[in-house]
Amino acid sequence: MDLAIFVEGQYGLTWDRWKRLVRAVEDLGYAALFRSDHFTQRQPPDQDALELWVSLTWLADHTSRVEFGPLVSPVSFRNPVFTARMAKDVDDLSGGRLRLGLGAGWQEREHTVFGFDLLDLKPRFDRFEEGVEVITRLLRSEVPVDFEGQYYQLRGAQLLPRPARPGGPPILIGGGGKKRTLPLVARIADEWNATRVPPAELKAQNLYLDGLVQAEGRAPESVFRSIMLNLIYGEDESAVRRNLQVREMTLETAQYKGVWGSSEQIVDQLGAYAEAGAQRVMLQWVNLDDLDTLEKIAVKVLPQL
Repeated sequence: MDLAIFVEGQYGLTWDRWKRLVRAVEDLGYAALFRSDHFTQRQPPDQDALELWVSLTWLADHTSRVEFGPLVSPVSFRNPVFTARMAKDVDDLSGGRLRLGLGAGWQEREHTVFGFDLLDLKPRFDRFEEGVEVITRLLRSEVPVDFEGQYYQLRGAQLLPRPARPGGPPILIGGGGKKRTLPLVARIADEWNATRVPPAELKAQNLYLDGLVQAEGRAPESVFRSIMLNLIYGEDESAVRRNLQVREMTLETAQYKGVWGSSEQIVDQLGAYAEAGAQRVMLQWVNLDDLDTLEKIAVKVLPQL
């Protein structure tokens, strides 16, 4: 199992902060860096929010090792044709290190503020399925693509130049819904991303997904498994308590939704996630200026994974 970092771009991400984070994650040996794709916070006041694909383009051209991507880029305010075009070009620029996280959209406020139609849940997911289909066909097909959907239409469409990586960047889809999300993952995705569940729940979801993947005629190991978790770090009890207060979180919530405690405790908890099937853990990094803790985790945790 490897360790990645995930940042919320709407929590004050500026160019200076982004460049420092990117360089730190690359230099400290983390496997990947992901960031959210949002315009606003769920509630005001809003903070700086550096545009997703522009920031990933800079990362692609200023790093040489680390994987990266959106977690996730919604079709609700990004046309899938443009997402496919940008993704294959950014992936090429990086030498094949992008992982393309896609989502349906969920945050009502940013859609209302900027005039995007989020839709009710069922049509939102209908649109998402169409968007994923459009993106994957454009990336994976070597011949012009036709598609006739309710929300998107293609008539002899082809992206040129073709992606340098055959099939383009891997498609990541997150969520645990058994009716629509996991079946879509099983049918089309290269990576499934779970969010803030304890190891026992992750194991159960992994086993369920295995069955769906096999029913699609694919091998379970063809779908990479990752999970995004909260992090509450402190080498002693008082430090843990302080960080819980900063995050306005109880210990019970921290235990359920992520890893917490000293470096040794975190290593043990990550081991439980590995046993549950996680091949990558993405730690949510809320304090964008906290490079000191980023370094401590790299020094004390990474070598033990």
